Amino acid sequence: GKALMEEIQKKLRNAIKTSGKTYKEIAKAASVTPSAISNYMHRDEYPSLDTFARICKFLDVSADEILGLK
Repeated sequence: GKALMEEIQKKLRNAIKTSGKTYKEIAKAASVTPSAISNYMHRDEYPSLDTFARICKFLDVSADEILGLK
């Protein structure tokens, strides 16, 4: 439901914030534009699954953790 999506979004935003990486670096690694990363951070937009996976890999965070599967 909506609460779960908000939780995932919050964790993803936190991972991006604490990574010390720029939107540009993350975007390049995830094959999206920096504005797409900005939208995930500031709007109710979510990355596609493959983009999400690439972001997690680049930030060296566990996708399971962000998805609340741990």
